[in-house]
Amino acid sequence: MGDAGGYAAETLWDACTVAALGVPYDRAQWRGLTSLSGGEQKRLALEALLRGDAEVLLLDEPDNYLDVPGKEWLEEQLRQTPKTVLFVSHDRELLSRAATRIVAVEPAPGGSDTWVHGGGFATFHRARDERFARFDELRRRWDERHQQLKKLVLTLREQAKFNDGMASRYQAAQTRLRRFEEAGPPPEPPRRQEITMRLRGGRTGVRAVTAKNLELTGLMQPFDLEVFYGERVAVLGSNGSGKSHFLRLLAGEEVAHTGDATLGARVVPGHFAQTHAHPELQGRTLVEILRHEHAADLGRSMPALRRYELQGQADQRFESLSGGQQARFQVLLLEFAGSTALLLDEPTDNLDLESAEALQDALEAYDGTVLAVTHDRWFARSFDRFLVFGSDGAVREAPEPVWHETRVQRAR
Repeated sequence: MGDAGGYAAETLWDACTVAALGVPYDRAQWRGLTSLSGGEQKRLALEALLRGDAEVLLLDEPDNYLDVPGKEWLEEQLRQTPKTVLFVSHDRELLSRAATRIVAVEPAPGGSDTWVHGGGFATFHRARDERFARFDELRRRWDERHQQLKKLVLTLREQAKFNDGMASRYQAAQTRLRRFEEAGPPPEPPRRQEITMRLRGGRTGVRAVTAKNLELTGLMQPFDLEVFYGERVAVLGSNGSGKSHFLRLLAGEEVAHTGDATLGARVVPGHFAQTHAHPELQGRTLVEILRHEHAADLGRSMPALRRYELQGQADQRFESLSGGQQARFQVLLLEFAGSTALLLDEPTDNLDLESAEALQDALEAYDGTVLAVTHDRWFARSFDRFLVFGSDGAVREAPEPVWHETRVQRAR
């Protein structure tokens, strides 16, 4: 056992299980991995990697399944570790706090291109804009020089017709133009994603959502709530506290409860499901879904799909899309439905940076009410009210985003 490094491994895993699960290795060793939650599995794997011997770590979406305290722990570990870490993430807060350099993978004419920004996320957007401006400037200069050389060739050709002494200059100009064109223009810039979401909404009654003595069976204590037209309410709290069930109830699904939850006059709910589990969409292409669900012909469907950068997936079945593509298509369905109250369950989880920013822009322009369950700290800061579902079953309201269930008052 000692020769194989077993005792050292047990010491390592004892530290990992205590940190990730709160129990020593001799109690955790027989637990099946499938008995652990997604967050527990992720934390356990990260503990082992960060404490292990590897000098370079490759982490693919390491923050997925972690709650906000877990994300904050990860940020601190990434800042402190002496290891070199290359990680993939779409969490803007994590990128802002932990990344010291950014590698952007961008769509390009030949497939994909990469660009390395030597600074952190705080300066990434400005540097990217400046980079695209440089591409535009290089192309503008090349076009100007190209026109100058062509004009010179034409001028010297006319002069050579009447002056034999200009023939050599004319030939030299032709050679310069040919070599310039053979060298070609500067490289084509990567294609900038242009995602435009248009969530219109509409005017409703003053009270968009009213809850009286509402209790989701086995999940929370009874609470009262009023949400008024136009408000943006972020629903925060630990996993399993009932947040998603609350949105499903408001969306009209069957959820065991007591008390009342009612929607106001002219409130048409639109539900974005975290799991993207839509059996009614399975087996159909995006064009077929838009045609059957919203009577949208190709003349209406294709421009909309193009705005969401989904035109290339128009004839793909819904279940064959990536998680991010499914998320964008769900938002497009909300746009077509004309919902006046949006019930969004972790809408940014699978969205890339451009898509998440496009969604925030659309919500700012949206004429209606928004309730969103989220663990996205960057996204949450754009909301007006914060409803916290506590692990103790109490529902409280807070004046700012709360991730540790402290300094909040009971909702009235």
